[in-house]
Amino acid sequence: MLGCIADDHTGGSDVAAALRRAGMRVVLRFGLPNAETRLPDCDAVVVALKTRALPAAEAVAHTLHARRWLASQGADRLYLKYCSTFDSTDDGNIGPVADAVADGALTLICPASPEHGRTTYLGHLFVDGTPLSESPMRHHPLTSMTDSNLVRVLGRQTPHPVGLLPLDVVRGGAIREHLDSLAAKGIRHVVVDATEDADLLAVARATVHLPVVTGGAGLAGAIARATTTTAQAEPATLPSGPAVVLAGSCSAATLAQLDQALARFPGHRLDPVRTSDPEDLVQEAFAWLDEHFGDGPVVLYSSASPDQRAAARAAMGPHTSELLEQALGRVAERAVKLGARRVVVAGGETSGAVTTALGVEQVLVGDEADRGVPWCLTTGDDPLALLLKSGNFGGPDLLVRAAGDR
Repeated sequence: MLGCIADDHTGGSDVAAALRRAGMRVVLRFGLPNAETRLPDCDAVVVALKTRALPAAEAVAHTLHARRWLASQGADRLYLKYCSTFDSTDDGNIGPVADAVADGALTLICPASPEHGRTTYLGHLFVDGTPLSESPMRHHPLTSMTDSNLVRVLGRQTPHPVGLLPLDVVRGGAIREHLDSLAAKGIRHVVVDATEDADLLAVARATVHLPVVTGGAGLAGAIARATTTTAQAEPATLPSGPAVVLAGSCSAATLAQLDQALARFPGHRLDPVRTSDPEDLVQEAFAWLDEHFGDGPVVLYSSASPDQRAAARAAMGPHTSELLEQALGRVAERAVKLGARRVVVAGGETSGAVTTALGVEQVLVGDEADRGVPWCLTTGDDPLALLLKSGNFGGPDLLVRAAGDR
């Protein structure tokens, strides 16, 4: 069984989708499992944590806890999943966590996901052909990425040497020999060049001997394709019933998706400029939801433009993002109590707040609404369907399609 640890909830959903697409039966867990937690029969299990923005020591502790549990469940290989834009700061958390889980062995650093426009060449990460440092990620409020050279970025996060697996070696067929030579020189982490899915598959086939590998969903999917004989996972049936859309991401993709959703469905924005007290903000959202729920999909969101975000921080203070995430989590809880059976969430931190508020700990991974955005089904007699969307993922009409009447 393959064990995977993701550093946020939408990242867990993304990698679970890639594994399922290759034919694996996948279970996705949210948060730290305990010793009593048991799994249904599966080929892969993904533990989705919320460690991306934690202090490095906490992120390491949580990841090692998840790793021990995965080992106790029979996972004999570990995949550490982070965002394909390598979201991190100079203090971590990718480097410190990779150091801890690799435990002295050489491991791969491979965020490339060509199908999503994330490619790596000469160690530099590109987003839709644009260097990472020139992409919208340079303005991220928590993990601003101002350097595209991943060898250099990772070198600031770890005391251990960082090497490169260049594209000519990936395509030349001497991947393992190159990695062995780097290991002999004391290299601990190897940034992988990849510009096509075929590159990832070549890397996956050449590194089956490595007990720990790290990367984005692209390499995880390649590993699944290289090791799975099942052609396709069985389709999943979504529950019928009302849908609610909850959006906290401020990415350009999510804002465009919201534009389409708000043109079709009634919506309410949680606006700290209008109502700066967090409890009043929640109660205002509750009142709106109570009035509008039941007549079709509804949208509640805190997503905002840069100017709106600046005004919100001025009104509510430095913890505005966290307070809004918690508010949307409470709104999700209210919506489910009112009868919502499909909950569509945009944003990694928002997804974490929603699953926590709903008490969802484990789901079965179903069909994808868009590439890397799967429906997830809770277990039991009355399942709830969750769609946890990373901010940048999905087509412009994703929220409309996901929330549309069934």
